Amino acid sequence: MNTAIERLESKIAYLESANNELSDVVYRQQRELDELRVRVAALIERLSGMREDPTAYTPEQERPPHY
Repeated sequence: MNTAIERLESKIAYLESANNELSDVVYRQQRELDELRVRVAALIERLSGMREDPTAYTPEQERPPHY
C-alpha cells in the first residue's frame, strides 16, 4: 500500500514541478508579447508619419541610379 501512496506523491510532485515550469514559460511569453505589441505599435506610428509627410525630392534625387 505504501508504494501506491509513494507513487501518487511522486506523480503529484512531478506535476507540481511541471506546472510551475509551464507557468514560468507562459509568464515570460506574455511579457515578450507585451513588448512586441509596443514595438509594433511604434512601427505603425512611424509608418503612418512617413505617409503623412512625404519627402520632397529634387530632380537629381529622382533620377534612376544608373545615370
